[in-house]
Amino acid sequence: MSKFIRNLLVSVFFLGYFPIASGTLTSAVIAVFYYFFLPELTQIGYLILLFIIILVSLIFVPIIKNAEKDLGKDSRKIVIDEVLGYCVAILFLPHSLMIAIYAFILFRVFDIAKPPPIYQIQKLPHGWGVIADDIVAGIYSNIVLQILLILFPKFF
Repeated sequence: MSKFIRNLLVSVFFLGYFPIASGTLTSAVIAVFYYFFLPELTQIGYLILLFIIILVSLIFVPIIKNAEKDLGKDSRKIVIDEVLGYCVAILFLPHSLMIAIYAFILFRVFDIAKPPPIYQIQKLPHGWGVIADDIVAGIYSNIVLQILLILFPKFF
């Protein structure tokens, strides 16, 4: 794979090259894409999305490892992990504007604050840490949203 194609993919069409808050920008773009272009998914649809998240994660680990040689360890230009983490944050939740917004906010908070074990997970080698910490931030976000949805359904 050429360096150009690799960087195009790991930076999500060069969103990662935005000079300020590239991870937040990418997450916001994915949230907008989710709300406006992804239809309401059935349970089977969410299982397919989960399978895609797992598959893309596994495919991108060696690509990220290779990209880190040029871009630097856990470079802010590598933002494919934000896409995967946000997708985890919205898994098995109703499709709504409020879910899109809450998932965005929670995912960014968990990804930036890195509560345990996210901070420790990001240290995994060979591209695993880049992907895994965002997946866990997405899981945390999803759990909080699932609980809030049960406790306060009117807010969604």
